[in-house]
Amino acid sequence: MIQATGVRKKYGDLEVLKGVDLNVAKGEVVSIVGASGAGKTTLLQIIGTLDNADSGTLVIGGKDISALRSNALSAFRNKHIGFVFQFHHLLPEFTALENVMMPGLIAGQSRNNCVPRAEELLSRLNVIARKEHKPGQLSGGEQQRVAVARALFNNPDVVLADEPSGNLDSAHAKELHQLFFELRKEIGQTFVIVTHNEELADMADRKLVMKDGVI
Repeated sequence: MIQATGVRKKYGDLEVLKGVDLNVAKGEVVSIVGASGAGKTTLLQIIGTLDNADSGTLVIGGKDISALRSNALSAFRNKHIGFVFQFHHLLPEFTALENVMMPGLIAGQSRNNCVPRAEELLSRLNVIARKEHKPGQLSGGEQQRVAVARALFNNPDVVLADEPSGNLDSAHAKELHQLFFELRKEIGQTFVIVTHNEELADMADRKLVMKDGVI
C-alpha cells in the first residue's frame, strides 16, 4: 500500500530525513517510535502528501505521488488518505456532524448525501448524541472520536495518526487504541501511527524505531 524509498528532507541546513525506506502492506498497522526530533512527524507529513520530499520516491496504492500536480494531489489526498492529529484540528465554528462531513463536502458531495454517512460514523464511534455540539462543548475523548470519524469519511485506503492519544487520559487513550484495531478488522484500512505511547506502539503489527532521520 505504501512504498517510500530513499526519502530525504532538509529544512535549511538541517537534514531531518536521511534516506528513509518504508514499506507498509494493505491492512497493516505500523507504529513509528523514536525521540523527539527524529523525523517521525516529517515522514508522516510526506507520506500524507502535506509536504514534499527533497528526493526519493513515494508510491501509495500503486500511484506515484511525485507525478501528481497540485490539484490532482489534493484530490488524491482527500479520497485516499485520512489524518488523525493529537490536537484534533476540528473547526470550532462547526458542529461535530459538520466537521465529520467536511471531507465529503470538499470532494463536491451534497450536504444531503453527506449527512447519512457522517451520522453512521458518529454512531459507530459512540458520539452520535453529540452531533449538534461544537468542539468546545465536547470532551477531549469526544473530540478525538469526531476527528477519527472525519478521517474515515471518504473511506480512505490509509489512515495516518500523529500522537493520536497524546492529549487523552489513559482510559480514553486505551479506547482509541482498541478502536483503530477494530476498524482495521472491519474495514481493512492501513494505519501508520506515530506515537510515544509504548502500549499503542506494541499493539501494532510492526513497531519501527526512527533515529537520526532513518528507520
